[in-house]
Amino acid sequence: MARITELFEHLSRERLPELAGLYTGSARFKDPFNEVFGTAAITHIFEHMFDSLHEPRFVVTQRIVDGAQVFLVWEMHFRFRRFDTVTPQVIRGGSHLTLEADGRIRDHRDYWDAAEELYEKLPVVGGLMRWFKRRAVT
Repeated sequence: MARITELFEHLSRERLPELAGLYTGSARFKDPFNEVFGTAAITHIFEHMFDSLHEPRFVVTQRIVDGAQVFLVWEMHFRFRRFDTVTPQVIRGGSHLTLEADGRIRDHRDYWDAAEELYEKLPVVGGLMRWFKRRAVT
C-alpha cells in the first residue's frame, strides 16, 4: 500500500512508466470521464493529465485498507494550462482500488464530482453550472 501511495503522491511525467508495475496487465481504470483497460491505456490517462494541467500532484489524506480493498481519499492540486493559469485549483475525491494477491491494482475507480470540482471553475461553463445549482435548490 505504501508503494502505491508513494507513487501517486510523487507522480511525474518521468515516473509514468512505473505505473505498469502497479497495475495488472488487464487492470481497469474508471473516472468521471474515462473507462479504460490495460496499463498502456491507464498510463495514457495520466499522460493526458500532465498535458492538460500545470503541475498536477496528488496528496493522499486518508487510507482505508480492508484486505484486497483499498480506499484512498485524496486532493489533486494543479493549475489550468488554459483559462485561469495562475490560480491554484484543488479537486477532492477518492479512489477505490481492488488489489491482486501480489499487491498490484486490478481495478481502480475514481470518485469525484466533476460538476462541482471542475466545471464550476471554468469560465462561462462555471457560471452556468452555478446558476443550475442555485435553481435546483430553490
